[in-house]
Amino acid sequence: MLRRLTLRDFVIVSTLDVEFDAGFSVLTGETGAGKSILVDALQLALGSRGDAGVVREGALRAEIGAEFDAPASLSAWLDEAGFEPGPDEAGRLLLRRTIDAQGKSRAWINGSTATIAQLREAADHLVDIHGQHAWQSLTRAPSVRTLLDAYAGIETVTLAQRWSEWKHASEALVAAGTQQAGLERERERLSWQISEVDKLAPADGEWAELEAEHRKLANAQSLIEAARGALDAISDADTSGKESADSLAGRALHALQGVAEFDPTLAATINVLQDAQAQLQDAAHTLSTYLSHADPEPQRLQVLDDRLSAWLSLARRYRRPADELPALLAQWKVDLRALDAATDLDALQAERERAVAAFNSEARQVSTSRRRAAPKLSSAVTQAMPQLGMSGGLFEVALTAQDTPQSFGLESAEFLVAGHAGSTPRPLAKVASGGELSRIALAIAVTTSQLEGEGANAQNAAANSTANAVAGTLIFDEIDAGVGGAVAETVGRLMKQLGRDRQVLAVTHLPQVAACADHHFVVSKQLRAGLTLSDVRAVAGEARVAEVARMLGGERLSNTRIAHAQEMLAVASENALEATPAAAAARARKR
Repeated sequence: MLRRLTLRDFVIVSTLDVEFDAGFSVLTGETGAGKSILVDALQLALGSRGDAGVVREGALRAEIGAEFDAPASLSAWLDEAGFEPGPDEAGRLLLRRTIDAQGKSRAWINGSTATIAQLREAADHLVDIHGQHAWQSLTRAPSVRTLLDAYAGIETVTLAQRWSEWKHASEALVAAGTQQAGLERERERLSWQISEVDKLAPADGEWAELEAEHRKLANAQSLIEAARGALDAISDADTSGKESADSLAGRALHALQGVAEFDPTLAATINVLQDAQAQLQDAAHTLSTYLSHADPEPQRLQVLDDRLSAWLSLARRYRRPADELPALLAQWKVDLRALDAATDLDALQAERERAVAAFNSEARQVSTSRRRAAPKLSSAVTQAMPQLGMSGGLFEVALTAQDTPQSFGLESAEFLVAGHAGSTPRPLAKVASGGELSRIALAIAVTTSQLEGEGANAQNAAANSTANAVAGTLIFDEIDAGVGGAVAETVGRLMKQLGRDRQVLAVTHLPQVAACADHHFVVSKQLRAGLTLSDVRAVAGEARVAEVARMLGGERLSNTRIAHAQEMLAVASENALEATPAAAAARARKR
């Protein structure tokens, strides 16, 4: 849950540190005091768009810091993204963002630099924010479908993949049909090129071997003459009568061995001469063997000339280095197989049918899950409507089969509402009354927020993905606009009920809602040194009574309004006690 929010030079806030606790908290204040500033700041810390307009006039930059209890669902994401764990054993998560006067934004997660996209990914695990115009998204089919799928615990990644495979297979079949002649010509061209190069059958590494052997045979006579001269110099008698190197080394060795007994220091030189004579004899043996196998081989040289000429001719024709011919041939064969597949209409048709069957199978499973979840969601919201002043109202999640399958499945989803008994449910977008719209939006927001976690946890207990993460903090930003009286009291009770399981923060102008809160913060605006600044303070006791009394209306705090405020707070406190599990158990025992 959200623990602390810190602002520096944000809009009309100079410096602000607000600590939050579990349960239900409200933010109240006079019109224009900036009640939504905290929500706006938190949204920036969670990755929403921001510009230089959020920087307080005269300041260099705005800075927002948010501290959360890091949920377990976020641990794997933090590790995968390369972020350090929280700064203490409690597993705190620190988000920080700055925006300077030029509109440049920077972000950090647990002290490490982060992207705005990463802030948004983290936000999916932390906070759900419902604005006063949240109903607008609920009139759009994609949003309705997404909400229903989340409630039902439906994972649609596989469905989207199957749709992509179907689309690709269909496009390949159509392309093959319309481009058959061109593809066939390309296939014939590749086949002819492959057959031509296949006659040469160039092998990997063969070009270097051919060049090396050709150089050797082209210089065979020079090699033989050089080897013969070296062998004569090492060991064979020369026609000029000169001694060979082996013979000279032997003479030197014989001379020293005759006197070595008189001077031990000559032993090292004798060893060197012995080693030299042995190496000369090895070299002579090697050269003798080389000469015994040396042959100019003019016929082999001609064969090599012809093959090298064929390599070069093909390399010039296809404008490639000669040593790349084997790779070129291999690539042509791969391309030919692809063309064979692209021109095989029967195989392409079979692949398309397979893709269609796979999509339909997955889509039917998704449809089954949606049909099971829709009545449950419909019933849950319908049950909440009487509490919100819509007795006899009816809420439906309508699933309509598509004429043709779509990437999202076989049906579209729409919210239908009947505000009164006997009226026909109509699309939410066509409900005319503004007050009715607000109450329906609130019924959907509160009910789905309450049940979303239960549905997701029940059906996806093992799921750790962002899509299935249940945020621990719910924020309602004046979504109770347009309601009052007993309905407002119900709104407050519902939010307090939600606060038992998840942290709830509401920006409200309704005293009935404020009276139900566990924690109350008041936003005020003052003029300091010629500048208008906003501040937030926690209120309790008489200060809270005064704020609720102010919210009840009127220019001055009369004793009547103060007494009314005290009564509202007392009643809300009693209702809260009666709603506890212990109270419920006591009532059951009495019955």
